[in-house]
Parts: sequence; C-alpha cells; structure tokens
Amino acid sequence: MVNPVRKIVIDNEAKIALREAYQFIKKDSFQNADKVRKGILKSIKQLIRYPTKYPPDKFRQNKDTSFRAYEIFKYRMTYYISEHEIRIIRIRHTKMNPLEY
Repeated sequence: MVNPVRKIVIDNEAKIALREAYQFIKKDSFQNADKVRKGILKSIKQLIRYPTKYPPDKFRQNKDTSFRAYEIFKYRMTYYISEHEIRIIRIRHTKMNPLEY
C-alpha cells in the first residue's frame, strides 16, 4: 500500500502562536528562540513521512483519531490528518489550559 502524499498546512492561529512564542523567548535569548522555532518547524515537517507517529489528541471530545497531538520544547502541537493534508491547528505552551473541542 502506497501512502498518499500530503501537504502541510499551518492555520493562521497556529502561525500567530508560534510567532508570539518566538518573540517571548527572544526577550531572554535569541539563540533559544531560534532553537525552539526551528525545532517545532522541523517536527512539523517530519509529519509528512509519519503522520500517525503521535497518539490521538486526548483533549478531543469525540475521540476522532484524525486529530493528534505531541509536545516539544514544552509546546503542544495539535494537528488534523486528512486524505490530502496535515493541518496544524493549534500550538500552545503546555502551561496554558487546554481547550476541549
């Protein structure tokens, strides 16, 4: 079975959250801000090869396994897998309250 080629789409809210995280970390350390941003983007790009690598999102109310989540650098990425794309829908710091959806 051939895996379908999916493209990565990052929602605007997730882009804004990543930009805000970068700006916040940069106040203390440009190097750390760059490391976190690059690490998050690299982890997102890796989803193309292994979209089901991470477990289903435990905060998803209806337990739809198309929604998955993982953590890196104390940031939680939530994404949705469809036939043609992997959509990054949320990036948040793990100390923030999770949204149930």
